[in-house]
Amino acid sequence: MSLTAWKETYSVNIRELDEQHRRLLGLVEQLRTAMRQGRGKEELRRIFDGLVAYTATHFACEERLMEAHGFPEYEEHQRIHAAMTRKVLDLQRQFHCGRLGLSLEVLKFLEEWVEKHILGTDKKYGPFLNQRGVT
Repeated sequence: MSLTAWKETYSVNIRELDEQHRRLLGLVEQLRTAMRQGRGKEELRRIFDGLVAYTATHFACEERLMEAHGFPEYEEHQRIHAAMTRKVLDLQRQFHCGRLGLSLEVLKFLEEWVEKHILGTDKKYGPFLNQRGVT
């Protein structure tokens, strides 16, 4: 699956969150390009550190909006975020330990993030928040 180009199907119809999701797609493209070009570990480290920072910022933003507007699946979404955060931090730890082939695992994780989390879990809050005036 090629996930580097933004498609309207990825939209949750909330400008701020769509912009953040576009940033995730940019990180996927940067990782894919770095792998294809055989760039060194420092480039991959920079991309990976960006992913960790993105995860914390993005999930906090989503959760703030869901909690503020009483999204009924907030706690479940928060649990999913916690599991994804643990996975990102675990992948980062493995990367820093020099595990070979990690970049492929990270790329697969990011693609599943878009396919399963954004297109599945995140799509649920969009209409709910839109009805409460969040756009």
